[in-house]
Amino acid sequence: PFEGVAWTPRPPQGPPQGCFACIAKPPALRQASPVLSPSSAVYLMESKGCKGDSLRPAVPCKHSVEKKTMTNPTTVIEIYPDTTEVNDYYLWSIFNFVYLNFCCLGFIALAYSLKVRDKKLLNDLNGAVEDAKTARLFNITSSALATFCIILIFIFLRYPLTDY
Repeated sequence: PFEGVAWTPRPPQGPPQGCFACIAKPPALRQASPVLSPSSAVYLMESKGCKGDSLRPAVPCKHSVEKKTMTNPTTVIEIYPDTTEVNDYYLWSIFNFVYLNFCCLGFIALAYSLKVRDKKLLNDLNGAVEDAKTARLFNITSSALATFCIILIFIFLRYPLTDY
């Protein structure tokens, strides 16, 4: 179907010239002549270049002048964790509720873990992160106090107070 068309290889592409706004715009298409010769067809095929095409003439970036005259603007982007990355400590809370429920701290940790799951479903990431921190704090406290009490019980079973 392309008889008479000469394909010429493109030179290797270098880094794009200019800023992102200039590179992202497609090049203006030139008017084609009504009668195409094989050499003009090659010219048209190559003039429809893509971003950073090295066959296009280098046009100075009009945004570089604006960059020099602007003051140094600062943009702050807050990055929130993905909903799948917020840990709800659910299994740890169930373990603390069932086995190490010291002063109902395991129950409180379980309640906060369930709140984290609800807020993750509602895409309230800030609330989910805060409740996850609270659930972790109650889980740590419940585990530490229950472990300390278990160690004290074993010590008093091994060495009863009547021996002193």
